[in-house]
Amino acid sequence: MTETTVTWPGSSPPVCLVSGASGGLGRAVAERLAQAGATVVITSRDPDRAAAAAAELTGAGDVRALPGGLDIADAGRVDAAARAVEALTGRLDVLVNNAAAYADWAETATGADLAASRAVMDTNLYGTWRMIQAFLPLLRRSEHPRIVNVASGAGSHGDQQYGLAARRGAAASYGVSKAAVLALTAILAAELDGTPVIVNAVDPDLTATWPGAEAMGARPVTGSVPGIVWAVTLPDGGPRGGFFRDGRPHSW
Repeated sequence: MTETTVTWPGSSPPVCLVSGASGGLGRAVAERLAQAGATVVITSRDPDRAAAAAAELTGAGDVRALPGGLDIADAGRVDAAARAVEALTGRLDVLVNNAAAYADWAETATGADLAASRAVMDTNLYGTWRMIQAFLPLLRRSEHPRIVNVASGAGSHGDQQYGLAARRGAAASYGVSKAAVLALTAILAAELDGTPVIVNAVDPDLTATWPGAEAMGARPVTGSVPGIVWAVTLPDGGPRGGFFRDGRPHSW
């Protein structure tokens, strides 16, 4: 998907929060949204890294670091983050749930350490769920609220390259957690049908966000940004509860 001019659904640019945005894909998404005129709040578990990233992105536009660190697996910190965003910006129009646990490509379902697996689920599934619950009251005040859950083809039956049945059981916890994020997206969209809140999931494809990713065939971060921005900027009559890659429906 090639980069296109960003058109906001409202008359003015939104306030966006991007989790896990001190580096990698989250940072690149934050930069693109800021370049298009949005006010962007970035978060990281390490508040110093978030502050440094925000300072480095000053030239892109209005990028602000969340005061304090945000571990999405920590309910207290998520609730505090929602209060901090309200104090910092007074509103929220877009929530991009990008923060996630990394995949252990050597893990299988039969050999998985279930305590470690539970930690992955607490971040990828329940962390995303916590974020939505905590920030939904702010989003409901927006005229054009959007929630974008960064999912993965690893949680899909239909992804022929990286999907649930394509890895011979590898990265089991990660795949299960991302499949659960797709289910959560569908359920939330059904609950929020008839409201202005549009919820979708996006597969950024395998993206070079860790050392050695290119050797696995990962594409540059810049190649994955447009698909997320597309979901952020959907018009009010846009799709709900879907799973997309590069602006096109992706098989579950």
